[in-house]
Amino acid sequence: MTGRGKDRQEAQHGLLTNIAAEAGVSLSTVSKVVHRRRDVGTATRDRVEEMLARYGYVRPWDRGPATPQQIVVVFRDLSGPYTLEVARGIVDAAGEFGIDVVTGTTSRRSISGWLEECVSLGAAGIVIVISMLAEEDQRRIVEQRLPVVLIDPLSAPSEDIPSIGVTNWSGAREAVQHLLALGHTRIGMVAGRSHSLAGAARVHGYRAALEEAQVAYDPAIVRSTDFDYSDALTASLQILRAGDPPTAVFAASDAQALGVLEAARQQGLSVPDDLSVMSFDDTLVAAMACPPLSAVRQPFEELGREATRVLMDLADGRPPASPRIELATELVLRTSTSARSRVNTP
Repeated sequence: MTGRGKDRQEAQHGLLTNIAAEAGVSLSTVSKVVHRRRDVGTATRDRVEEMLARYGYVRPWDRGPATPQQIVVVFRDLSGPYTLEVARGIVDAAGEFGIDVVTGTTSRRSISGWLEECVSLGAAGIVIVISMLAEEDQRRIVEQRLPVVLIDPLSAPSEDIPSIGVTNWSGAREAVQHLLALGHTRIGMVAGRSHSLAGAARVHGYRAALEEAQVAYDPAIVRSTDFDYSDALTASLQILRAGDPPTAVFAASDAQALGVLEAARQQGLSVPDDLSVMSFDDTLVAAMACPPLSAVRQPFEELGREATRVLMDLADGRPPASPRIELATELVLRTSTSARSRVNTP
């Protein structure tokens, strides 16, 4: 964002804050009037509109094509291949809608702070990616009808807040079924944390595939980590050093799968001859890994487009038909998986 644009936004924020104080209403109420929302009383709306006109406030979308409408997208962090793919999907989709994207993280600003920022920017709404919403934030979003869409929330949100994800359970089940079809019966997993809805669903899909094949679940070859490389490397080494190590490992993300590959290298195991590795995500790094990873593909472009579409509908007062939208995954096979060739020894 240019310095001039930032100065203008700060000035607009200050103006709206002053109007809210003078009118004796909240900044959120002023924002609702700015966005011409219907859930503001007539007297309050008229009073705020009169003050907006008196102070010369011009709505962002009335300033002409030089200042497109904005949305805010907030991530837990901006590291890792998943974040890059989701961000690119949203930015591309926003471009199709003719709107700009302001991105940020929760590392130094809370969700509550980003909700305030969204209001101060006059943005159409906010997309929150892989975050835990506090009850107070959820209550504010619902009560003030703030346009918010969640992508892969860590915990189940209120049904009044739409969320978008993928078919995590069936995608994981299909991945493990493929490993079973290759003859692997000793299949480990580097899973996500249990508090993550997506992570938990992938573990359940893994276990469902084993149960259907009448293969016993062994917690000794399953480890839960964050969706990152370093923790997955440590966990994978523990799995591969077990007394009865697996012949295949299913990782809950590409970053974790890279940790599995490095652990296999350190253990002197060849992939896929000694160990098959299956991933979930299919970000750009999956195809560039050595060897290229077989993976459950998330439709990142569609995720971004759907999140943006739902958000713009909310901003226009049109709620989605369903509070939870799940997009289908696809199994992509590369050279990190092959038929079992090693015989397990106790």
